[in-house]
Amino acid sequence: MNFLCIPPVIISSILISAHFMRGGYSVAAVLCLLTPALLLFNRTWAIRIVQILLVLFAVEWLRTLFHHVQVRMEYEMPWLRLAVILGVVVLFTLASGFWSRRLTVNETQSS
Repeated sequence: MNFLCIPPVIISSILISAHFMRGGYSVAAVLCLLTPALLLFNRTWAIRIVQILLVLFAVEWLRTLFHHVQVRMEYEMPWLRLAVILGVVVLFTLASGFWSRRLTVNETQSS
């Protein structure tokens, strides 16, 4: 079951990384790309850190959504499609965080 939980985490990390790269924050982009690598530790703390990061990624997407919608409204440009697309990205990122709760630590390893 674990293998089904990992792809959404990877996709969310790639999306937020592309967002930061577009903004010129290459260090943040690389760090976001490394987020799924934490799951290689197969420890509870690593899964929790990934979940927290995914929630923070969703908060960044929400901030971006509100900022871009506000700018488009000020210039009387269409904003609904932008809001829907970024809203779906926010929901997907949050869902990735909640779905990753299903990740389990191998019980045969000691902590």
